[in-house]
Amino acid sequence: MYSQAVIIVIALSYIIGSFPTAYLIGRLNGINIFNVGSGNMGTNNVLRSLGTFWAVIVFAGDIFKGILAVWLARQIAASYPDGLMSQASASAISAVAVVVGHNWSFFASLLTGSIRGGKGAATAGGTWLIMLPAVVIVIPLIVIALVVITTRYMSLGVLVGTVTGVLLIAAMVLTNQLEPAYLLYTV
Repeated sequence: MYSQAVIIVIALSYIIGSFPTAYLIGRLNGINIFNVGSGNMGTNNVLRSLGTFWAVIVFAGDIFKGILAVWLARQIAASYPDGLMSQASASAISAVAVVVGHNWSFFASLLTGSIRGGKGAATAGGTWLIMLPAVVIVIPLIVIALVVITTRYMSLGVLVGTVTGVLLIAAMVLTNQLEPAYLLYTV
């Protein structure tokens, strides 16, 4: 029964993550996002290619994918008797699967003929918003802002902010403030 729940959470989360928000917004505006700018299916490329309005739409959509996947995984976990699947393990499994779905989108591969996606930052951010304490969100956001302001590199800011978040999660697990299942998300 537990393995069935895990498979459902992984499949559902991957499908949600695979929804190609940036690609569809690009097509709505007459462009193939893979053929402009960095060729990446993400907010930053949409910002450069289509402007702030559409970038905000893509960013919000990608964040929503992360939130929706983890929320649904928690509903699935709650439906299993005797706590067979914990909220923490369902959340962590879902978070990994939704980001994998975004980064290697099945739907984008159907549309383009090659497996493609984004970098997963906004989708991962959505998972963090729903499953982690505020301190694990605020401190990495501050780090991201400081790195981007000083270096002007968004990808470096996201990388350093993510590492900061991972270290915070590990510290909170070690001090029994978070369940060990959250470490799955840091791997």
